[in-house]
Amino acid sequence: MGLFDDFSKFFETRLEEFLRNNPHLELQALEEQLREQEDDTLRLIADLQRQEKKLEENILATAQEVKRWHSRVERARAANKVDLARAAEEREAELLRQGNQQWGQMRGCKERIEQAKQLYKQVHKRREEVKIKAREVEAQRYAKKAQSWETQAWERNRSFSSSNTVGDPLEDRFRRWETDEELQKMKRNMGN
Repeated sequence: MGLFDDFSKFFETRLEEFLRNNPHLELQALEEQLREQEDDTLRLIADLQRQEKKLEENILATAQEVKRWHSRVERARAANKVDLARAAEEREAELLRQGNQQWGQMRGCKERIEQAKQLYKQVHKRREEVKIKAREVEAQRYAKKAQSWETQAWERNRSFSSSNTVGDPLEDRFRRWETDEELQKMKRNMGN
């Protein structure tokens, strides 16, 4: 395991170094993580909403059972069946407790849905902020590249023009000839 751990640590270190040197990629990775977190949160919300719907169905079914057993209690009392009425009352009370538990579970589920929705909003907002920052970093990166290209082009032009004038034998011959012509012209003008 030691070799694998060393190998893994080496790659993690190199990856962190690479991301520090390329912040635009780090932002893209963060944006991707946030997108995945958004997707996970949406799946959680959908699961919770399905649970909520199932709990609502169970509550309605339990309410129907309570209603049915309440009716049986009333009929057993009316028929003076005390033992049957008492057993029906116990069943009705048990169903009411069950309904209360289901109601509490549904309230808890609704709260979790709201929390998940808030989490989704926060993650979405953060992702948008990261997306904007990534665009800014990318724009700065392109601006630096463009400036670098302009500087390099200017340096190439300057070195090309200076290299063309310095050490060029043809240039030197023309300069001497032009200088000689100027001197001859000045001599003529002075002689007149």
